[in-house]
Order: sequence, then structure tokens, then C-alpha cells
Amino acid sequence: MPRMFYLFIAMSILAGPASGATVTQVSHQGSRFDVYQLADGEEQRLTFFWKRKDGTPYGSIHGLRHALTIEGRQLLFAVNGGIFSKKFKPLGLYIENGKRYYQLTRGPGGGNFFLLPNGVFYITQEGAWVVETQDYQPRERVINAIQSGPVLVSKEELHPRFIKGHHSKYVRNGVGVDRTGRVIFAISDAPVNFYDFATLFRDRLRCPDALYLDGNISAMYAPEFHRYGGWPWHRFATMIGMTNELSDPVGP
Repeated sequence: MPRMFYLFIAMSILAGPASGATVTQVSHQGSRFDVYQLADGEEQRLTFFWKRKDGTPYGSIHGLRHALTIEGRQLLFAVNGGIFSKKFKPLGLYIENGKRYYQLTRGPGGGNFFLLPNGVFYITQEGAWVVETQDYQPRERVINAIQSGPVLVSKEELHPRFIKGHHSKYVRNGVGVDRTGRVIFAISDAPVNFYDFATLFRDRLRCPDALYLDGNISAMYAPEFHRYGGWPWHRFATMIGMTNELSDPVGP
């Protein structure tokens, strides 16, 4: 069956009451990307996940999906969150459902997280934003936030360290906020460099601000794309997702 027919089915499913998101595949600079664009105001339905109520981490999108099913919730969409430490803890600022678990990290370090400027993706009752770490000064109560790095696009400018045609390529995922305030998640189908990934957000998805979430083991749960969360043994710290209530919860 042609792939475009599957895509039509996916978009029809997401147009229903479960979610108003739009799913598309975008070709850019010779690579293909799966793009999940939330409807206006739908950022309020996003939930950030790290640990279960008993304090144990979900660990993977598969673990999260299983735990939610037991609780009577269906996972509609998810991506692994920002870069984490070797102890599988958020590397910088992390706020979940209004509770702050880690402070903003401003100091130097190694790796992509510290490829400055890095930034924060955060949500308040007024909407969602991606800002550079130095500009993070929210005026309203923050519901969810995650710090990661590097910033892909800031005020329509690419990160100054990105080089066109650079040889370093990985599967990458990220989040942006477009000019209308809608949140857009994207993941590459194959390894890409930072420059091409950043221009996807700026030039194709019309996001003046976008943040890199992770690479290499990046995963997305979006059945519309036939994506089911990556390999079960790929461990994550935090995840960002959207759920729906199940009409027939599954017992433990």
C-alpha cells in the first residue's frame, strides 16, 4: 500500500478528539524527517516524565508506555527528553508538573550540552517557549521545563558553531516553537549534521527558536510514522509525551 495512503490515515486519526496534531514527513537537504506539530494550545497537554510514583525511573519509552497503560492512560506521542548525565539524571534545569528537580546549569563543561549557547524548552499557562539559557527569566509559573543543548536556532539565527557540510552526523531529535506559538518536534530518519537539522527548523518549519534534545539514541513514539519508541534497551532519563485516558484500564 502506498506510503502516502498511510500518511493520510495518520493525519486523519490525529485530527480526532485524541489530538489535534499534524504529522508529516519532510525532505530537507537530502534527508527525511518525521515532524509532529501540535495544534494551537496543545502544549498544555504535554507531560514531562522521569520517575514513577514509587521513585523508580521509567527508563525508556517502552517502560513509560507500559506504566501508563496500567494507570489507565494511553501514550499518544513521546520523545526522549534533553541530554542527561551518566547517572541518568537531567543534566540541567528540569521542572515536571510545577516541581523543580534540578537547577539551571550555567557553568562550562564538555559535550553537546555545553556547546554554548544552550537553552531551555518550557511551558506555562500562557504557552511554550525555547530560549537561550542566559535569557531564561519566565514571568509566569513554569509547569514543565527542560534544559538541553545546544540551541539549534535562536531568534532566527543558527548556532554560531554549526558548519555547513560538517562530517559529524547522528540521528537527531529536537523541539521548536513556530511563529504562531505552536510546538513542533522533529526527528531525522538517518544521521544528519547540526547545520542541516537546524535549518530544517528555521527554514522549513518556520521556527525562530529551536532546541536540540538528543542524538544517536534519539527515539520517538508516534504510531502514525510506525515509530514505537526505539530499542527497549536504550535507556533515557526524561521523556516528553502526550496521553489520553483509556476506556478500559489494564490491571497490574
